[in-house]
Amino acid sequence: MATDMAFWRDRQGRFSVMKAACFVLISLPGLWIGVALGMGWMGAKPVTAAIHESGLWALRLLLLTLTITPLRLLTGWNRLILIRRMLGLGALAYGLGHLALYAFEQKFDLARIAGEIALRFYLTIGFVSLAAMIALGVTSTDAMIRRLGAARWNRLHRLVYPLTALALFHAFLQARIDVSEALVMSGVFLALMGIRAMRGRIMIEPARLTALAIGVFAATLALEWCWYRFATGLPADRIFLASFDPALQPRPAWIALGLALLLPGAMLLAGRFRPARPAPP
Repeated sequence: MATDMAFWRDRQGRFSVMKAACFVLISLPGLWIGVALGMGWMGAKPVTAAIHESGLWALRLLLLTLTITPLRLLTGWNRLILIRRMLGLGALAYGLGHLALYAFEQKFDLARIAGEIALRFYLTIGFVSLAAMIALGVTSTDAMIRRLGAARWNRLHRLVYPLTALALFHAFLQARIDVSEALVMSGVFLALMGIRAMRGRIMIEPARLTALAIGVFAATLALEWCWYRFATGLPADRIFLASFDPALQPRPAWIALGLALLLPGAMLLAGRFRPARPAPP
């Protein structure tokens, strides 16, 4: 995660439509949350709803950040690198907003906030994840890349993988009962990590990516069953069978499958049927 001096310019100082559009799109959910809070559109507990929504957007943008390298690898659209840094910083901004809204809900009682974070496991997990995001954000400038050196910087920024896993776990713990979106995002994360595991080891081509998507579907089903069986005590078998009931669609595993299938689809659209070359870090 890094940033340029101007959100709307590329490294040559030219106006970038892609960067400008990305900046606007990243900002829109935050603007909507602010307007919805001000207009009273967020239900009986508006601040709690805003906390939840800002946290989801932090995770969504974090996953979009992780999507850039696989898309470059599969399609050769290397200009996507222009927006990876912005997406990462956008995720950090929503994460900080998530924490700020929680502090507001707690009336900025720092002792109480610290106690809650220490005593409530899901808050501890979320805080650790956000702290790692802050570390990546602080070290994300070009100056820090030069100061740390490319090898050390890359090692540090691999923290994005465990911090994303922690953030997803936080989302499960916070949602508790309805973990549908957390399940979908977990499936996407597994697909993105699967591509990274394949890179440099086997030939990446549409058939293997389709097999990966099917594996993501199965893993998401298994994760859903395990969560409801061991974390909630709800009837896990009935919830599992609901994934195959046409009247109850779309279920999380199917949504995760559809999103994972976008990867071989992107590769086919780009016309890249030969082994993909590793994208630069």
